Amino acid sequence: MESAIPQHLVSRRTEPTRMKPDWQPPYPSFVARFAPSVAGVAMAYFGVQYRSGSDPPAIARAALDDLAAACSGPDGPGCADRAAYVDEFGYDTVITTAYWDDPARHERWSAGARAMWLGDRHASRDAGFFLESVRPSTARFETLFSNDRLEGVAHLAGTLSGEVAEHAYWGGARDRLPLAQTDPLAPGDPPAVTGDGMRRVVRGQDNLCLIRSGQDWSDTDGGERRMYLDEVEPVLRAGMDFLRDEGRTVGCYANRYMRVIDDRGDPLDKSFGMSWWRSLADLDRWAKDHPTHKAIFGQAMKYLSTMGPAARLRLYHEVTVAAAEDQHFEYLGCHPGTGLLRVLPATVAG
Repeated sequence: MESAIPQHLVSRRTEPTRMKPDWQPPYPSFVARFAPSVAGVAMAYFGVQYRSGSDPPAIARAALDDLAAACSGPDGPGCADRAAYVDEFGYDTVITTAYWDDPARHERWSAGARAMWLGDRHASRDAGFFLESVRPSTARFETLFSNDRLEGVAHLAGTLSGEVAEHAYWGGARDRLPLAQTDPLAPGDPPAVTGDGMRRVVRGQDNLCLIRSGQDWSDTDGGERRMYLDEVEPVLRAGMDFLRDEGRTVGCYANRYMRVIDDRGDPLDKSFGMSWWRSLADLDRWAKDHPTHKAIFGQAMKYLSTMGPAARLRLYHEVTVAAAEDQHFEYLGCHPGTGLLRVLPATVAG
C-alpha cells in the first residue's frame, strides 16, 4: 500500500490526519503520479453559453472551432475535453477543459487564446463567453481513481500509483493533498466582481476549492448499466441539482453537472460534476453530513457491493485548492448567474 502523497512532497505533518491508524481501505483506489520535475499545472475552463431550444448561434460554433484549432497549435494543452449542459437559467453551455503540466507554456499560449475567446468581437447578444482558470502547484491538488483509466489532469501524469491508503473515509481528500500536511487551507476574503456592462472579472479568493468528479459507464452493459442509469445516476443528479440551486447555503459558489461530448457534439457515456467551493472544509462538510451526498454515497455503496469486483463503472475526481494569485475568472456577455458571478452574499450553514 502506497501513500497518496509522493515522496518528494512529503513534509513533517503539523495538521492532523483523518486516517485511522492501521487503516485498510475496503476497495482499491489510485492517484496520478507526476514526475518530480513537474512543479505545477494549469487548468482552464473555456465556456460559451446561449439560449436553449435552438441551434447554436454561428458565433458560438465559430468560436469553438477557433478554440479547437488553438488547442492543437504551439504551446497548446497537453490534453483537453469538451462537455455540455443546460444551466438553471435555460442556457445551453459548452465547456472546453484544457490542461498543461508546464505553466510557462500555458502562459505563452493563453495571451492569444484569451484575446480570441474574450475579445470584443465576441461581445454579442447571441452568446456569452467565459474563462475560469487555476494554476496550482503540485502541492495544491490531488486526484483519485477507481481504476486505471486516466481522465482530466491525470492524462499529463501518464501513470498511476499502486493502491493507496488514503481513501474511503471522510476527509480522505485533505489527507491526499500535499499542502494540507502543514496548512489548514482556510478560505481568504471572498471573491468580488468588478467591471460593468458586458465584461466582468472576478477577483480570486485564497484557498478557493475546485472539484471535478466524474463517472464513466461506457464499459457497462446489461443489469449493471440499468442499475447505474436507473438507480445511481438519478440520486447523483439530485445532489448535483441541489448544489446548483442551493449550494451557496453550504459553501458551494457554483456547480455544473455536465455530459462529456465528442467533436461533433454527440454525448459520450461519461459525465462529471464541476464545482467551485468557498473552502475544502465546506466541501468536506457537505460530503460527510448533507443528506444529498449521504444519498449519493449510500447508492454508490449499494451498487459497488452488488457488483463487487465485476463492476465496470469507472470513477475519478480531482480536487484543487488554489492560491488567489493563481486564479482568473472573466465573463463576457454572460448572465449574472454564471460561474463565479454567483458570489453575491449568501448565508453559509455551519
